[in-house]
Amino acid sequence: MELWQAIILGIVQGLTEFLPVSSSGHLIIFPWLFGWENGGLAFDASLHLGTLVAVLVYFRRDLWQMITVIPYALSKPGPILRGESGDDDRDRWAKLGLLIVIACIPGAIVGALFESRVDEFFHTDETANRAIAMIAAMLILLALVLWWAEKVGKRTKHIRGMNWVDAVVVGLGQALAAVLPGTSRSGATITAGLFRGLTRPEAARFSFLAGVPLILGAGLLSLADAISAGMDSAMAMNFLAGGVTSAIVGFITIGGLLKFLQRQSTMVFIVYRVIFGLFLFLMLFLR
Repeated sequence: MELWQAIILGIVQGLTEFLPVSSSGHLIIFPWLFGWENGGLAFDASLHLGTLVAVLVYFRRDLWQMITVIPYALSKPGPILRGESGDDDRDRWAKLGLLIVIACIPGAIVGALFESRVDEFFHTDETANRAIAMIAAMLILLALVLWWAEKVGKRTKHIRGMNWVDAVVVGLGQALAAVLPGTSRSGATITAGLFRGLTRPEAARFSFLAGVPLILGAGLLSLADAISAGMDSAMAMNFLAGGVTSAIVGFITIGGLLKFLQRQSTMVFIVYRVIFGLFLFLMLFLR
């Protein structure tokens, strides 16, 4: 892979990790469309770690508040989740931290059980066309589900009003995205949040925060595997360039999307998913 290709994929990752359009799907699609050498799972991990840095920096104050109340959250998780502990300020951050942990459990289980099979299917040349067809189908399918969520979601609830059931539903969306590239982790979790009555910005904010533990764990494991297997200077430069680019673009995208969702619906992303999915089916047919 050339350095400029790594930078372009970093831009793609920085945009699509947070927009509800599927980052993993786009990272598979771009090399397939343009005939680029596949950077592999380790390179993808470096891009995901870059966008993780963007989340950590953007939400640094929120994350720090949750870290400082970990002992308190662990001391009485039940009352905190039920809103019965009587300490409003600490409860706010302790509850958010507990909800994030709950939302990560389904994805962690599914990832541990099926990650190797998913990686083999979506990153093997022999199954490339079937993988692209699956991504195209999921792009269109989730677009329809997101449209439905826009129609029926009440959009009145804030994160402070979430309960453990809301977190589980978001977590199930996150688990679905872990095994089906094209679904979009942010797309599935934002959709789940809308179904549970969250406002659009709050659904996106919880989606970004809920992805931190899973992205961190998966990214570090993949990167450790790459380092243990050995990498030359060109590969290391691609990892660095892609990761830094995805971090910068990702940081900008987070702020832009949260502001956008304060005024607009997700319809532009729904239309994009459908058009891109149909385009991929057309490309498969022409090939």
